[in-house]
Amino acid sequence: MFRHNGKGRTYLHNLKLASLLSCVAGIVNITGVLSLGVLTTNVTGHFAFFSEEFFLKDYRMACIYLVYTLFFLFGAFVSSTLMELALKFKHDTSYMFPIAVEIGVLLLVACSDLLGLTHWSMSRIFLSCALLFAMGLQNALVTTVSKSVVRTTHLTGLFTDLGIELSQLLFYKGVAERKKLHKAIFLKGAIISCFFSGGLIGGFTFLIIGQTALFIPVILLFFGLWYDRLLLRYYNVRRRFRHQSSPK
Repeated sequence: MFRHNGKGRTYLHNLKLASLLSCVAGIVNITGVLSLGVLTTNVTGHFAFFSEEFFLKDYRMACIYLVYTLFFLFGAFVSSTLMELALKFKHDTSYMFPIAVEIGVLLLVACSDLLGLTHWSMSRIFLSCALLFAMGLQNALVTTVSKSVVRTTHLTGLFTDLGIELSQLLFYKGVAERKKLHKAIFLKGAIISCFFSGGLIGGFTFLIIGQTALFIPVILLFFGLWYDRLLLRYYNVRRRFRHQSSPK
């Protein structure tokens, strides 16, 4: 799901990756909205608010929205940098470093009440920046691993691509072409559905336990790492068994 690249990466790998991380993004997004009043999975709206506040000459708020966009950018930068540095030493585990940082940031926000961060006057801005940073990390990770096939933190581009592909069903008649379109449509449908499901899960959970609802995406990320590691061990055992059983 994470470690496969190039020709070794399949449609199923991208589908698993998209389903898991879009659910994570959905939970993070709704938790950010309900607890902080800030969208944390994209920066399009923040640019609009930045322009509005600048026009209204509320330069303090304009700067805050600009900082939000820069933290998302910074998250993507850190994610890519960590992966590039890790690739120099061990190719198979390069994805683990951005995920580890994302888990740490989500835990920080989830435990912000226990840590006393919410009593700080700038806590809302700080925690919003932290979540935007985490989603920048995730988006860059997914984009890099899937070679830009999967994006999980915003839906605008997905709905655009989905609309294009649905219209192409009216014109492409070849079996191979339609099969490719069906797979692309199903992948985007899975991302949208899992993002929406994550939003529902996160929303209902937030009503019960507040910001600690972010423990759910942390658990999902740990599950993704565990699942990927389990598959690696399975493939290694199968490869070793085939090598031992092959005639010499």
